[in-house]
Amino acid sequence: MLALTNAKVLTVTNGVIENGTVLVEDGKITAVGSDVVVPDGAQVVDATGKWVTPGLIDAHSHMTVKGEPAWGGSVSDITEITSPITPGVRAMDAVNPHDWSVPLVRAAGFTTVAVLPGSGNLISGQTAVFKLKEAATVLDLLVEDAPVQIKFAFGENPKRIHGQQQKHAPLTRLGNALMVREFLAKAVEYSDALAAAERGDGARPARDLHLEALVPVVRGERTCRIHSHRADDIVTATRVAEEFGLRYIIDHATEAWKISDYLKEKDVTCIVGPMNMELDKQEVWERRIDQPALLEAAGITFCLTQDARSGTRFLPAFVGIAIAHGLSFETALRAVTINPATVLGIDHRTGSIEVGKDADLAVFSGNPFNSMSKCEHTIIEGVLY
Repeated sequence: MLALTNAKVLTVTNGVIENGTVLVEDGKITAVGSDVVVPDGAQVVDATGKWVTPGLIDAHSHMTVKGEPAWGGSVSDITEITSPITPGVRAMDAVNPHDWSVPLVRAAGFTTVAVLPGSGNLISGQTAVFKLKEAATVLDLLVEDAPVQIKFAFGENPKRIHGQQQKHAPLTRLGNALMVREFLAKAVEYSDALAAAERGDGARPARDLHLEALVPVVRGERTCRIHSHRADDIVTATRVAEEFGLRYIIDHATEAWKISDYLKEKDVTCIVGPMNMELDKQEVWERRIDQPALLEAAGITFCLTQDARSGTRFLPAFVGIAIAHGLSFETALRAVTINPATVLGIDHRTGSIEVGKDADLAVFSGNPFNSMSKCEHTIIEGVLY
């Protein structure tokens, strides 16, 4: 048994407990409160003056699939750009538990990340969610009950990589939307054929791994993560999603502040970031460091991301900057804990400090979003790092 004692405990869902104790046993949180009795024989971490939070979560990462360290001759595993539509590929097939980024990000208080294929393709493939544990294989890291999601992308990246560099479609935003619609229509036909075969009304269609991955998408059972920066791309993404009855989340949402009323009306959740984007392409020219505060004011649910590899460890500093520009501390904390856990479908296991949840915790020397604070311990499923 492990006991964190005398801490300022930020439960997220049940307020702040001053001078609190968190008990951990068999990888789970067994008690939280200000009057918890620590059993004899427990390993005690005296957290006097420290802040204890749920383990931080980044819902949009490229850790391990865009490996570190890298050299000029290496080929990243982030996107299979030989085709603009590759929903059948799986991020887990490139997850390397020995990547340098894992201990670096864990040491910053992160316990869980979602790994996405990159945004070079219109439909890039399947996500994976894993804990930042010390592990020998990807199977030791994966959160097995985390639902698979599918990465989509609108905007500049597919146009540049396929249209400009490889000289084939899509070359324009028109082509982006058309090709996504065409493939979703094929997925609907494939889904209908499968359903008919299951009813005994026809032969089962030949197996197609790309279409197979989209069957739960077009049936509204699997969430789409749609990379969109510019406001018009965000609106195109929502229109296409609604045409096909898709469940979706907007990733990056750089110009969401322009259409906050629209997004609120449609109850769209956004994954916002990175907040320190260089202005290297037109679609991010109007990024704003106060966007999280603007979305909070509009009542939009969002997460915050660094969209990085080992650079994920710097996300708390940028969250602090967002707080300095108007974001409330409470919403900021939710944006890197319970909100991403909910987006990833693992909020029953992590994202808050509650009895019965995984013992995924971080112990900070002070306010976790103050650049003068340090993560002193990260705890993942009860293991103290």
